[in-house]
Amino acid sequence: MFSNPEQFGRVAVIMGGSAAEREVSLRSGAAVYSALKNQGVDAVAIDVTGSPIEALSGQKVDRVFNIIHGRGGEDGVLQGVLEAMGIPYTGSGVMASALTMDKLRTKLCWQGYGMVTPTWHVLKSADDLDTCITKLGFPVIVKPAQEGSSLGMGKALDRDELLQALHTAAEYKCDVYAERWVTGKEYTVGILQDEALPVIRLETPRSFYDYEAKYNATTTQYHCPCGLSQDQEQTLKKLALTAAEVVGVKGWSRVDVFIDDDGQYQLIEINTVPGMTDHSLVPMAAKQAGITFDALVWRILETSLETRLA
Repeated sequence: MFSNPEQFGRVAVIMGGSAAEREVSLRSGAAVYSALKNQGVDAVAIDVTGSPIEALSGQKVDRVFNIIHGRGGEDGVLQGVLEAMGIPYTGSGVMASALTMDKLRTKLCWQGYGMVTPTWHVLKSADDLDTCITKLGFPVIVKPAQEGSSLGMGKALDRDELLQALHTAAEYKCDVYAERWVTGKEYTVGILQDEALPVIRLETPRSFYDYEAKYNATTTQYHCPCGLSQDQEQTLKKLALTAAEVVGVKGWSRVDVFIDDDGQYQLIEINTVPGMTDHSLVPMAAKQAGITFDALVWRILETSLETRLA
């Protein structure tokens, strides 16, 4: 779209935030800021520690590159602020951001469209454990509905572990649910400007792809090419694009999917502000597609030019 960095004007790279993913966001933001400066973009890095309105006060910016992960940056709050201030920004709009930050509501939307996602049960208190066990059996994975980076997630093999996982997830002050454990292979599909990037297959010796496996472990393996046949990969890409379209996601995102041992594709979640660290998946997929990190950042910034309906 743009070939001259001056056409973007002054760009604020908004990072940090106060959510549990703050440290990851700061790492992503530093990488994005550096990539923009490398390409001659007039960029300013802004670490949001409180109100985004206060953080932007007095800043004369033409658009925002939003790289705040989690609540406060990925859930429609920042998007609403920027809409009210009349500042264009990268990624999805208010509705899609708010919806996809809530894994439960996202699953309901996918299910309503006829798409497959693992069976789940909401855990409001310990009183729900027995019904959950009857419905799902073991093992299960317990998740806080509005956190990312696998924070607060835990695998449970019996009732005691299920109770402990509920207590851990409840610390994140949002809905908690248990999801039937999927035995199979885990994949992720990055989406950039309505095109699916090469699929990555994730492999970890840990019990699941948790925070440690995502950001710190050296034992996590990322397979790209992913090992699927060409037809299977195309099917998975189409599924990811549809999953994003159903919930109104725009610009860029990342869809996580399992293919279980029966060959069933099962949607897990979608991220509207994916990580951009040295361990992050969208940059890996882009590299496989021949897109450098700097070029990826440029193309994400171009999404701030889009008109949003969601």
